[in-house]
Amino acid sequence: MEYWRQCALWLINCKVLPPNHRVTWESAQVFDLAQTLRDGVLLCQLLNNLRPQSINLKEINLRPQMSQFLCLKNIRTFLSACYEIFGMKKSELFEAFDLFDVRDFGKVSNRIHALSTFTCRLIIRYQTDYGSRPRTEIKQVETDIRSCCLTEIKQTEEKYTETLDSIEKVRLLIYGKYCSHVETAIVALDDICKHREDIRMKLEECAKRANYGKFTLRDLLVVPMQRVLKYHLLLQELVKHTHDAADKSNLRLALDAMKDLAQYVNEVKRDNETLRDIAQYQKSIENLNQSLSTYGRPKGDGEVRVTSIDKRAKQDRHIFLFDAAVIVCKRRGDNYEMKEVIDLHHFKITNNPTSDKENRKWSYGFYLTHNQGQSGFELFFKTKELKKKWLEQFGMAISNIRPENGTSNFHEFKMHTFDRITSCSYCHMLLRGIFNQGYLCSKCGVGAHKECLGRFGSCGKTGLPKMLVTRNYFGVPSPICGPPLNIQQGDIIELVCADLHSSWWQVRETSVCVCVCLCACVCVSVCEHYTHPLFMAHRYSNDVKHIKILTRDACFHIAENKKFRSILELIEYYKHHSLREGFRSLDTTLQFPYREQENAAMLHTNRPGGNMFTPKVMGVAIARYDFSSRDTRELSLQEGDVVKIYTKSGANGWWRGEVSGRVGWFPSTYVEEGEE
Repeated sequence: MEYWRQCALWLINCKVLPPNHRVTWESAQVFDLAQTLRDGVLLCQLLNNLRPQSINLKEINLRPQMSQFLCLKNIRTFLSACYEIFGMKKSELFEAFDLFDVRDFGKVSNRIHALSTFTCRLIIRYQTDYGSRPRTEIKQVETDIRSCCLTEIKQTEEKYTETLDSIEKVRLLIYGKYCSHVETAIVALDDICKHREDIRMKLEECAKRANYGKFTLRDLLVVPMQRVLKYHLLLQELVKHTHDAADKSNLRLALDAMKDLAQYVNEVKRDNETLRDIAQYQKSIENLNQSLSTYGRPKGDGEVRVTSIDKRAKQDRHIFLFDAAVIVCKRRGDNYEMKEVIDLHHFKITNNPTSDKENRKWSYGFYLTHNQGQSGFELFFKTKELKKKWLEQFGMAISNIRPENGTSNFHEFKMHTFDRITSCSYCHMLLRGIFNQGYLCSKCGVGAHKECLGRFGSCGKTGLPKMLVTRNYFGVPSPICGPPLNIQQGDIIELVCADLHSSWWQVRETSVCVCVCLCACVCVSVCEHYTHPLFMAHRYSNDVKHIKILTRDACFHIAENKKFRSILELIEYYKHHSLREGFRSLDTTLQFPYREQENAAMLHTNRPGGNMFTPKVMGVAIARYDFSSRDTRELSLQEGDVVKIYTKSGANGWWRGEVSGRVGWFPSTYVEEGEE
């Protein structure tokens, strides 16, 4: 058998070439193998197959496109590795141009085939070299040359279009910036035309020359925004009236892409408007050195009365609530003086139901309780309705910075501002907006939408375990390596750095790194399955009760005599069985989930004949994607939800509707209208 054919067979055995490669055809010539190898990529891959990581693939160009410089660089990388790693002599190798110019390919194939003898003992660890193995005849593969050519062209074009798609998608996103500034541009244009008659006349002249004066520059400025936001609507109609399955499938892909783009454009425009609002807040607050945009999106502002552990007297204050902080201010005429910034990362909301019973102004309150037992606050509101509104807004803010699934599967997702255009690592749709577009895992670095957080697999970097505190520690003895962390029995802490031979470990609790003493009596133990304490709140006889849900042996229970494998199973059981089984004074079942009863009452008044303000249903739509609300005015959706549409007049592509008794705003691009 010719040397070049032996070389080809060996490359196939090394899994560098596929078994049906064209070099195996009966009509194949030595030139076919030379053309296959002359860019150096497969040769570098060969060495990595023989000895993993012998060549850093980052040092070679995997798609040199037959560039001489890149091909020769790849070939020389191969030759250097043969000499330095595999111990071949330079006299046993070939020159780079011998392969690239195919000027002495006999020598090249001979040397490559000789590599099999050289690496046989090193890699495969057989006592015999490649040449002593039984020769096998090459199996002839009947392949249509035309099909092979078409396949190669198809593969090349697929890579090209894939790259082109990624480039063009990014370029289309400039529409977001354009649409968010088009109103400012129109105002600027009007101002210029008002004060510069020469420019106004020139623009009129250009308009007449271009389209007989039918459209002015002012009119044309809004056209790109109208077109890009209309494109997905056209595709939507096209999908409805297309019956060919293949065409419909492709159109749906296009529709999804343009919906994603439209929603991105809308959110960039919306965020620019939000930033303008934040800038106005910033100007009106004195003594504020930090940019308000770093605290996230605003949730609301208003008058409250505040007390703290240090100052029990109620103080009149004006608060600005953001996702991550509360700016507490004192009113100074039309402006405000900043008194305190409350970082919500360190606080939780605790309702104070006893305050509601006083039934007088400024008596309705709830607590901001510090997670580590430091000084907290109590906020009082003028009416019960205002308190309810603020409770919801605070709850939404905290759910944004500490989302429900933020730590699922060992991830550590935090709300994050992405400097570059980023797609969700799960659904591959864009993270939309200008700031705090989504969530970033601080361990493995994946980005995600809020609604996608619970769908990721296990984090690629699980880190050190969480620990359960078994003994109180309040800073004595003091650590030598950093500030102490006051911990109490039952607390959960996460290790950041731990040396088994050291008496101090570094841990993290609410993002603050501190040191914990491990004295003679170890005060922490590994907590394998950590969950926060669970409570079930319910209203009975006009009173609110809280029942702690206990966990043991991977089961949940509120009474020892009945255990369940999941919370849902527990709730479902007590929908049909009295709570008296565990609590004698509670002879009732679970009837209405939280807020369902009041929503049902609200909807009852909205039925025909019930109230003159009955919302009119414009149509129905099916949710195509999940959507997790970031604001109490928004409506969370799950794929497949049937949404009743009340209005389509919302700004930036938002509609108002109802799902299962819940009413709110949702992005129109997340749903597809259907027949009622």
